[in-house]
Amino acid sequence: MLDVLWSIGAFIVAIGILVTFHEFGHFWVARKNGVLVKRFSIGFGKALFRWRDRQGTEFVVAMIPLGGYVRMLDDRFDPVLPQFKDLAFNQKTVQQRMAIIVAGPMANFIFAIFVLWLMYMIGVPEAKPVIAEVRSGSIAASAELQPDYQITAVNGRSAADVRTLNLLLVEQLGRNQMTLQLQHRQSGQLTERQLDTRQWQFDPDRQTIFDSLGIDLMMPIPLTTLAHIEPGSPAEQAGLQVGDEITHVDNSSLQHWYQLTEWIQNNPSTPLDMRILRQGQSLALTVVPGERQTADGFTQGYLGIVPASSGWPEGIRYTKRHNPLAALQVGVQQTWQLTRLSFSMIGKFIFGDVSVRHLSGPISIAQGAGTTASIGLIAFLTFLALISVNLGVINLLPLPILDGGHLMYMVVELIRGKPVSEKAQEIGFRIGAMVLLLLMGIALLNDISRL
Repeated sequence: MLDVLWSIGAFIVAIGILVTFHEFGHFWVARKNGVLVKRFSIGFGKALFRWRDRQGTEFVVAMIPLGGYVRMLDDRFDPVLPQFKDLAFNQKTVQQRMAIIVAGPMANFIFAIFVLWLMYMIGVPEAKPVIAEVRSGSIAASAELQPDYQITAVNGRSAADVRTLNLLLVEQLGRNQMTLQLQHRQSGQLTERQLDTRQWQFDPDRQTIFDSLGIDLMMPIPLTTLAHIEPGSPAEQAGLQVGDEITHVDNSSLQHWYQLTEWIQNNPSTPLDMRILRQGQSLALTVVPGERQTADGFTQGYLGIVPASSGWPEGIRYTKRHNPLAALQVGVQQTWQLTRLSFSMIGKFIFGDVSVRHLSGPISIAQGAGTTASIGLIAFLTFLALISVNLGVINLLPLPILDGGHLMYMVVELIRGKPVSEKAQEIGFRIGAMVLLLLMGIALLNDISRL
C-alpha cells in the first residue's frame, strides 16, 4: 500500500512539474504577444486553490492532476468590448498564434535540456557497454560477437555508455540489419559486425533490448540469493526468506538467476521442489508459483522474489560529470536524441514495426515515477527529462485536439490566406478526440494487463 501511495505522490509531482512548464510556455508567449490570459489551470475539475494577478489572470490548481490548460480571450467564444479586441487570441497574426501554440511543446524540450544540464553538473553514474556473454542461437551469436568487446557505436553513431547504446538500439527496431562498432577491452582492437535483425523480436515487458539480441553486458550479476520477498507472495507463503540461496529446482542445479526465472515462469501453479542454503544449512522446500497474465495473453508463473547481485566489474562503472558549458551541450544533444527516438517510435507504431501492446498509460507512468523517485534524484530527473520530451513530441502530432493540430490549421490558413472553416475544424476536433481516446484506452488496458 505504501508503494502505491509513493507512486501516486511521485506521479502527481512529476505531472504537475511537466504540465506547469508546458502551460507556462503558452502563457508567457501569449502575454508577450499582447493576449489576455483569462485562466492558467494546472489540473482539471474542481479548483482546490485559486488566485488572480494584477492583469486579471486567474491561476488555478484543480483536483484531477492529469493535464492543464491556458484559457485566452477569444472573441469567437467570449463577449469582448471593441476597445479590448486587440487582446483576443484570434485577432493576432497567424505567426503570433503559431508562436503561442508551439511555445508549450518547446517549453517541454527546454525543461528537458535544463534537467539534463543539471544532472550532468551533479554527476551521472554510467556504465561502459562491454559484452560479458553472448547467448547461443541468438542474433548476437550469429553475428559472431565476442565477450570483452565494448560496443562503441551503432551504425556510426557513438555510444559511450549503456544509456546511450540502449536508445540507439531501440531506434533500430523494424530494420533488417545494423552495424555495431566494437573495441576489445584489453588490446584496443577495433572491429565491426553486421547483425541480421529481420527476425528480431523485442518485448520490453519481459526483457531488455540487450536480452532480445542475446547479449549480456558486464554489470552486477543477479544471484540466486534472495534480497527481497514480496509480502503475501507465493514465496513468503512457501517459507522462503531474505538471504536464502536457491541451489536446486527439481534436482537440477542452478548456476544463473535466469535459470531460476525460467523455471518459475514456465511452471505456474505447479509445485517445485527447491533446495536452499540458509545460514549454511541445506533445506528442502516445496514452492508453488502464482499465475499472472502477460501483455500478450499468456500465463506465466511468479514468486515475488528479488535477487541479490554481485558488485560491478572493475573499470565498468564511472561517473560522467561536466562543467556548466559542457553539461549544457550534453543536455541539448541528449534532448535531441530523445526527441528523434520519440518520433521514430511513433512512426514504428504507425507502420506496425512496434506493437501497440507496448503503449504505456498513466499507471505505467506512475510506476516509473515511483520507482525512479525511490532510486534517487538522478534517476527521477532522468525520468522527468524523458517524459517531458515525450509530452512535447505528442503535443506536436497533427491531431486537431493537440497543439500540433492547431498548428496544422494555422499552416493551412497561412497558405490559403484565410482560416479553416469552423465546420471543418469541428469535424477535425471530433476525429482527433476519437483517435486520442482510442490510444488512451489501449494504453490503459495495457497498463491493467501489466498489473
